[in-house]
Amino acid sequence: MPAVRRSLVSVGLAVGVPILLVLAWALATQGTQNLYFPTPGKVFDAFTSTWLTGATMTKHVLPSLGRFAIGVVLSIVIGIVAGTAIGATPWLRSLLEPMLEFFRAIPPVALVPVIMLILGIDDSMKLAVIVSGSVWPVLLNTIEGVRAMDPVLTDTSRSYRIRGALAYRYFVLPAASPQIMAGVRLCLSIGLILMVISEMFAASSGLGYQILFFQRQYMIAEMWSGIVLLGIVGVAVAAIFQLVERRVLHWYHGSREVSRG
Repeated sequence: MPAVRRSLVSVGLAVGVPILLVLAWALATQGTQNLYFPTPGKVFDAFTSTWLTGATMTKHVLPSLGRFAIGVVLSIVIGIVAGTAIGATPWLRSLLEPMLEFFRAIPPVALVPVIMLILGIDDSMKLAVIVSGSVWPVLLNTIEGVRAMDPVLTDTSRSYRIRGALAYRYFVLPAASPQIMAGVRLCLSIGLILMVISEMFAASSGLGYQILFFQRQYMIAEMWSGIVLLGIVGVAVAAIFQLVERRVLHWYHGSREVSRG
């Protein structure tokens, strides 16, 4: 019963809070003539007429989501591979740590002009912008997860002479996976932000381009509808991540439940 009650409370909060926010929004904009804060009804009408058409989906929404997915996958792969190598090699970690901190401190937005000069203004530039910021949470969390591996696991793998790829598969990566997944969660959020930013520079399609176009044309309801669409995409990405995380870290969550019990 307690577990069922917690689930019902979680579902109620997940559904009830957005409804309350929309009601508060409707009350705050009731009878208003303010151009910059349209009513939920106007935003909903703009959403259905702007984003639920086939032409908009194929020209703006789907390409943006495709670039976001590719950029995030590249960030995860690069972050895990490089982070595992750096975290497992003390001298390499000491050598690269100052450089990693230097590049991590540079805002990805500041690199957009440089990336545009090097790669041009095609999709490769947008992917590079996404990867330039999204890779750091995965990379740094992987380094720390591998570095902080329990010495007992290291001794066990050595005792059973499990080395090389098998040791990484069955000992190193599972031990670091909670921190890796925490980095992936941040990677998704940063990747979605950088997807929008990359499409606001010298672009002719994409969610970011379209939202900026609406803002410049004073199509305020359409602009807000694009922001709502981004929020919906973020919620969907978070829900998919939670399902994947539960599957990947089922042993971790199970051990936490046992310790709580």
